[in-house]
Amino acid sequence: MAEKAAQGTFGVTISHFDQGARGEYHAKVAGSDVIGRLTYSQQGDVVTADHTIVPPEIGGRGVAAKLAEALIADARKTGFRIVPQCSYIEAAFRRNPEWADLRA
Repeated sequence: MAEKAAQGTFGVTISHFDQGARGEYHAKVAGSDVIGRLTYSQQGDVVTADHTIVPPEIGGRGVAAKLAEALIADARKTGFRIVPQCSYIEAAFRRNPEWADLRA
């Protein structure tokens, strides 16, 4: 399992856990033990973002947006395309037309 972490604004740290055909991005907010998650499956160069989960304890701090941005940054870096199965990621694609080239 590969893991990488990046500190974002508002004390949100994003970690990526790549398990081959499946993976997750985790968001940890400073001062909280609660974790937000974006889960996905991968087949070849296509990643299907299937769930974005942000518990109410850490809601309202842009956690879901940070998870989506981490997914997009990795897609740009490594060249995979995204199927936004998750309703949050689908809405994020609509709000960010500059991501259209990453949509599978």
